[in-house]
Amino acid sequence: MSEEQVDIAIVGAGLGGAAAMALLHHKGLKAHLFEQAPAFDRLGAGIHIGPNVMKIFREIGLEDRMAQIGAHPDFWFSRDGNTGDYRSKIKLGDYAKSEYGAPYITIHRGDMHATQIEALPQDYLHYGHCLSGVEERENDVKLSFTNGSTVIAKLVIGADGINSKIREELLGVEKPRFSGWVGHRCLLDMDKLKSSGLEFETCVKWWWDRSKHIMAYATKNDESEYYYVTGVPDQTWDHEASWIESSRDEMEATFGNSHPVVNALIDATTEVTKWPFWNRDPLSLWSQGRLCLLGDACHPMRPHMAQGACMAIEDAVVLARCLSATGIEDYANAFEIYENTRRERATEVQTISNANTWLKEPEDPSWVYGHNALTTPLAG
Repeated sequence: MSEEQVDIAIVGAGLGGAAAMALLHHKGLKAHLFEQAPAFDRLGAGIHIGPNVMKIFREIGLEDRMAQIGAHPDFWFSRDGNTGDYRSKIKLGDYAKSEYGAPYITIHRGDMHATQIEALPQDYLHYGHCLSGVEERENDVKLSFTNGSTVIAKLVIGADGINSKIREELLGVEKPRFSGWVGHRCLLDMDKLKSSGLEFETCVKWWWDRSKHIMAYATKNDESEYYYVTGVPDQTWDHEASWIESSRDEMEATFGNSHPVVNALIDATTEVTKWPFWNRDPLSLWSQGRLCLLGDACHPMRPHMAQGACMAIEDAVVLARCLSATGIEDYANAFEIYENTRRERATEVQTISNANTWLKEPEDPSWVYGHNALTTPLAG
């Protein structure tokens, strides 16, 4: 058994945890990152990174690399899934750069995550650490891991997702609620998609009839990889697994006989998985004692605004700013300022995302994309 003493321990090396480590080190605060997976893996599929987060990546030197990898949609389109009529056209592309101060990209989550992980100081990154126990003491927190190691930290940041063990320590064990929605995720057969002869816009939200939709977009700059995700009402999720295999037959039964482009997406489907969407109410607290939460551990949301990861990264930069301003010894003040600064915005995004109304009709998205968490006033 080993014991390590650190100033700040971040639990969970996902997109938010990796961003928190990078931003804390950028501020001169040496945080260690503990991840239960044995090694990095290219998990997930497509993800959106808005200008609000590309500005944060600029701060830590990752914006250009992300922009080189990801696709750059010119618009967010909302269309009728049968007629193809446009319900809204939201400008992105060059407009996003000039209006919001950074590009809007769509990218494979694994490529984004790899870029973040590779940029971290590797001596501070610890895989194979599955958290099994949390004991807050007068002057520190003792973290126990299933591999037998122990970490003594002055502060602990829970970036460990919707089923966060740090959240359980603060608020007790409570399973998230099934939202009544599932999503299908698919990386498409590009040869078959191209053989359709149809033109595919890089960011389109489809199918608002009967509350269903498909969002489809490229995940690479050269558009060599294309992805779709759905939102489909479903009464129950009776599976123990976090996701299950779906099929093209299921997709045809759900979305068949639609607009020709929707039909082409379904026809190009090979492997497709189905995932439940989970809900939690806004939390009554974000921190307590030496423990603090960010991202899905704090405010999980359905993916309909494409802002879940972005909110985690905004959390990370504000938390790093607060701890840098107060010093880690005055962590209680830092955590209070962090929550006061982030709560209203994160809750508003969480609420709209869960309602699935974002950009369905014409609206001004500048309050989301134009936000700059690097400079927003700290509330305290």
